[in-house]
Amino acid sequence: MAPDRSRTRLRSILAGSAGNTVETFDWFVYAAFTLYFAKVFFPAGDRTAQLLSAAAVFAVGFLARPVGAWLMGLYADRVGRRAAMTLSISLMCAGSLIIGLAPGYDRIGVAAPILLTAARILQGLSMGGEYGTSATYMAEMASRHNRGFWSGIFYTTLIAGQLLATGTLIALQALLSPEDLQAWGWRIPFFIGGGLAVLVFWLRRTMHETPAFTGKSEDRATTWKLIVRHPRESLIVMGLTAGGTLGYYTFTTYIQKFLVNTSGFSKTDATWMTAVGLVVFMAVNPLLGALSDRIGRRPILIAFGIAGTLLTWPLLSTLARTHEIAPALALTCAGMVLVAFYSSVNGVVKAELFPAEIRALGVALPYSFANALFGGSAEAVGLWFKHRGMESGFYTYVTAVIAASLVVYVLMPDTRKTSRILED
Repeated sequence: MAPDRSRTRLRSILAGSAGNTVETFDWFVYAAFTLYFAKVFFPAGDRTAQLLSAAAVFAVGFLARPVGAWLMGLYADRVGRRAAMTLSISLMCAGSLIIGLAPGYDRIGVAAPILLTAARILQGLSMGGEYGTSATYMAEMASRHNRGFWSGIFYTTLIAGQLLATGTLIALQALLSPEDLQAWGWRIPFFIGGGLAVLVFWLRRTMHETPAFTGKSEDRATTWKLIVRHPRESLIVMGLTAGGTLGYYTFTTYIQKFLVNTSGFSKTDATWMTAVGLVVFMAVNPLLGALSDRIGRRPILIAFGIAGTLLTWPLLSTLARTHEIAPALALTCAGMVLVAFYSSVNGVVKAELFPAEIRALGVALPYSFANALFGGSAEAVGLWFKHRGMESGFYTYVTAVIAASLVVYVLMPDTRKTSRILED
């Protein structure tokens, strides 16, 4: 490959990745700061009830993701990957600024949680379109020999946004008193996210379109064509996503609240442990992605399915009884490494299943349905079991869904060998 083309490809991938980081930062700031602003929008009830209400809004944002995936996927397949990615960052910016400016329940009553929900719907539309389009863009821009590695990098950039959200929380916990953080400090990261989104909007306008899109057939992407022509591929995406996304949100997002609400750690300690776990998670993803370029995607996914089925219950039940930082940190990191076997390759696997003319929609829409059902509800389900005094039921639930996905991993083709991305 010519040096100029290699530089253009790398620059475009990195520009897209910067957008992933900012989008994920804006999305996960909500989860990271829920412990502080839940009372602002939902003042009634005990801490678990407030967290449950805030988690329900988090889940509502996920319900908007299939709509965003549908609209943005069609837009990306018809107009271009770059155009869709630029639009998605604009929606995320708007949602973040609305949350940052929203008055609390004490000032505008029930309108406060309604405004919060509306902002999360905007962000859900953005994230629904962002994942499918950016995963498609990454897979189409990378060469066939290192797509797995770049898939790992892709997820690393997503995790980086989540880690930055956690790091922002750590910094504000150090700089502000708990009272100030709960009163107004939680708004700061939403303003940061909105400002960064403006910068990414400019960067994405300078990105190159992928050769796969510019060289695709003139066959117009429609939802009906996805359903009729690619039902098997769509079901594979939903099946492989279900267990992975539930494991992901359990061990990278809900785990912070689990450490506080179940294990009994302070908010600060729980945040630090989550941050360290995310650093480990980031480091492992590219390594497993690169391994998939050598041995295939399917063995990596099967490893996640087997480990998740066997280890989820022991990890969570032991962590629930652990009250010392060192073993709790080890268990938290172990859970995230387990999930990395899914996250490192799932983006490229989905893209490799579909032809270029319907790839963005095919990646985004089935993924978003599964993500809304299993990933977005993870916190709400976990807190519901906790509220009912049946927390071990949540461990069983996560284990069962991962086991169901394992069946998909065993039966699906290895997309490294059957990839429908023809361009190198």
